[in-house]
Amino acid sequence: MPPTSRPNAQQAEAPSLNTRSVSQARAWGSLVILLASMFVISMDMTILNIALPSMAAELQPTSDQQLWIIDIYSLVLAGLLVSFAAIADRWGRKRMLLLGYLLFGGASLLVLIANSTEGVILIRGLLGVGGAMIMPTTISMIRVLFPDPRQRATALSIWAAIASLGAAAGPLVGGVLLEHFSWHAAFLINVPLMLAGVIAGALVLPESRVSNPGRWDFVAAVLSLAGMSLFIWAIKIFGARATLAAPDALVAFSLGIVLLVWFGVRCVRSDAPLLDLRLFRSRPFSAGIIAALGSMFALVAALLLLAQWMQLIDGATPVEAGVRLLPIAVAGAIASLAAPPLARLIGARAVLGGGLGVAGIGMLLIGMQPGELSSMTVIAALALIGAGTGSLAIGSAMIMQASPEEKAGSAGALEETSYEFGSVLGVAILGSIAAMLYRTGLRASEATQGLPTELQRQVEDSLGAADAIAGELGMPGLAEQAGIAFTESMQVTGIVGGIMMLAVGLLVFFLTPKGTDLGRATH
Repeated sequence: MPPTSRPNAQQAEAPSLNTRSVSQARAWGSLVILLASMFVISMDMTILNIALPSMAAELQPTSDQQLWIIDIYSLVLAGLLVSFAAIADRWGRKRMLLLGYLLFGGASLLVLIANSTEGVILIRGLLGVGGAMIMPTTISMIRVLFPDPRQRATALSIWAAIASLGAAAGPLVGGVLLEHFSWHAAFLINVPLMLAGVIAGALVLPESRVSNPGRWDFVAAVLSLAGMSLFIWAIKIFGARATLAAPDALVAFSLGIVLLVWFGVRCVRSDAPLLDLRLFRSRPFSAGIIAALGSMFALVAALLLLAQWMQLIDGATPVEAGVRLLPIAVAGAIASLAAPPLARLIGARAVLGGGLGVAGIGMLLIGMQPGELSSMTVIAALALIGAGTGSLAIGSAMIMQASPEEKAGSAGALEETSYEFGSVLGVAILGSIAAMLYRTGLRASEATQGLPTELQRQVEDSLGAADAIAGELGMPGLAEQAGIAFTESMQVTGIVGGIMMLAVGLLVFFLTPKGTDLGRATH
């Protein structure tokens, strides 16, 4: 399809924000507000893991409904990231953020009247809409608030540290809330925080937008929404069913690919595209995107398996599991803050590529420990993983340095999409490998012999089900063998993820030009 008519490229690229007229005090004050909202969003992504069992016990969703409770957020988020980033560039980034805060807080408040699974799914979908308004706009605002590359690298390192701490705080906060309140509190905690964000943002945040951005490309927006949603839904279904023989998912996957290719061609041919894919011409930009996508692919599935191992095999309560996961957050926060000054000493590509290598070694440590996996090994591995992934702050700085102010929305959308795609692909592919290995190991142990067919299926589908059924039937041997099979499958997944992380680190190192200086302006 021919591109939509646009003004000439020079006119479309003129930014309208007087970022250099924003005082330092206001810029750093604005950063505090952006960081606070990012902390809430990151916390909300992980707090559901703790609240889900209590929610399921009360609402009694079917297995499909439970998947929708988990998945609808990311489906909506991924589908709307590009469109909302482009709207924010045109309508105003401050306006988009404040609307996102209102929607996120208002959707969380609706949990007071949600008395059904369908109601919770609707709320999670609305939270995804709010998240899509907030996440890419937050990072694009940092780009325009800090035109000085060195200050911007520092701001982005703090942003990465806060996101890491927020994700770690989710299970802890969720555990504490559930000890005193119902699962509704996991949603309601967002309300006062987002209300404070609206008030503070309205008073402090400066407005920014792109002048003369060209006419809104409605067709591209629809292609982006439909293509990303179908693609991610299909990947999730492949992972959940642990097979590619799923006709509905195959149709959705194929259609999603076609729509995304159409969207990409339309954007490349346009003078003022909804998403500027020409940013990938920059090697530092591409390296930052690859680092984000590849690290999430390797990391997320392994951490999900590790959280289950802590609770179901190592005997930790949800709160204790949250505490044991703190090393990855604390190490990640410290490393994020240390990354910019370290990059000035040894180079950006050495910090980013080397950091991913350190994270890969941490994952290999989990997988290659001889004998029984110990808690101390896990804690040491988590510290290495956190220290290594803290280098992703350098990836964000490289992405933003390679993007002019008027392309900050596209850059933010591409970075957030890479994180989302990496997480979904990792859970689907590595999670499916882990499930296959667990099932194979359990069958080889012959621990399920004598069980009815339906109970065998449940035991082979889930470690939690195996643990519960073993307790009900008085079969400690079944629980032990299930634990052994799960641990071995998790360790193999850790090795695969570690090798993947090392490979991504090498690719990023060689893709990033030698001498890349994050303290030097390129636009």
